[in-house]
Amino acid sequence: MSENVISVDNLSKKYIIAHQQEGGSRYSYKALRDVIADGAKSFAKTFIKPAGKKPNPAREEFWALKDVSFEIKEGEVIGVIGRNGAGKSTLLKVLSRITEPTNGRIAINGRIASLLEVGTGFHPELTGRENIYLNGSVLGMSRVEIKNRFDEIVAFAEVERFLDTPVKRYSSGMYVRLAFSVAAHLEPEILIVDEVLAVGDSAFQKKCLGKMGDVATKEGRTVLFVSHSMQAIAQLTKRCILLSKGNVQFDGNTGKAVQLYLAGQKEDSEAQGAYQAPDSKTGNYVAWAKVHTSEGEGIHCWGKPITFEFALHIDKPHESLWFSFQIVSALQQPICIFWFYEPQASFHRESGTFVIRCEIPKLRLYMGSYTLTTWFSERRSETLLENLRQICEFEVSMHNFERVDYPWQSDECTYLEDAIWNTVE
Repeated sequence: MSENVISVDNLSKKYIIAHQQEGGSRYSYKALRDVIADGAKSFAKTFIKPAGKKPNPAREEFWALKDVSFEIKEGEVIGVIGRNGAGKSTLLKVLSRITEPTNGRIAINGRIASLLEVGTGFHPELTGRENIYLNGSVLGMSRVEIKNRFDEIVAFAEVERFLDTPVKRYSSGMYVRLAFSVAAHLEPEILIVDEVLAVGDSAFQKKCLGKMGDVATKEGRTVLFVSHSMQAIAQLTKRCILLSKGNVQFDGNTGKAVQLYLAGQKEDSEAQGAYQAPDSKTGNYVAWAKVHTSEGEGIHCWGKPITFEFALHIDKPHESLWFSFQIVSALQQPICIFWFYEPQASFHRESGTFVIRCEIPKLRLYMGSYTLTTWFSERRSETLLENLRQICEFEVSMHNFERVDYPWQSDECTYLEDAIWNTVE
């Protein structure tokens, strides 16, 4: 049974936030006599009235972490996710011994290599070659060990031409490539990587994810990975720690953690997976639209059934009315389109509001955000009556994080053909 390499018990970190007092100015001028007078007043208040001291409105306590506890075993790959300000970076800085905790206990068994921001641990005046040896020494490696891995580090970072150039002349991408390569190849027992990989291009990010997977599965080392990319988190980890306002909201299966994270992102926004036509809009044809996802709250699980509903308001029925909708990715890329044309449908013969439903037994999409685009038109005259864009946002997540064959990689691409349309009177 693997032993714990990281044990965190009731970890808390407090910061003091300074506020500008009312009427003050950040650049207000103070003479020496003012400084001396303020110091004397502060000294007098301390000794004359120590009891009844009022809180200073210009200073506020902020707990970046509050009673955080968890354990990580050797060889685990752990994702750390949460909103901006949830405490992710603070947690990694405390674990990396960059900052001291206010309360709590941390036990770490092994060497830690941290990549928390661009250029961490690099001296700008030294060359790439010199920084490799400097960084390796900081991580506790001997010169012989660094020399044995030197060629691998340079090849992975792809900076051979600039190896003897001071790193202050490197681009941010070159910085990240070299820093990650050093951290990953110098065999630390624990590798901590923050969102810094987002600086690199997509090819390098894919390369880094593969390397981190090898570090954990083939070399048996521990990885803590912070990212806002749920696709990267899902690809690399099976366990995830979700932080919220400095507390551990959830610690467990990555699929559940991602669902909670995505649901939390939407709790202050409008209802997801739904659209309601504005009351002020006249002549609208789509009165409302809904997406019934497998997990509810606008969260859909890969490969599960999904239902799309649309309420069509018809003033002038006509046999050539045509309705269609399209699923669009967050990058505004069209994914698939569905048409509904039934000559015998009720709304072709009479006016009123009619609900049509499209059921898809298995919807297989990459993890991410999606919206709908709708068209309502008259086929005979080729007239577009209404076009709605970016409505009914929903998220696709995955419970099973093993590699799967997507429909376009197999002979089972049936999720379009199996779509079932019907009209609800």
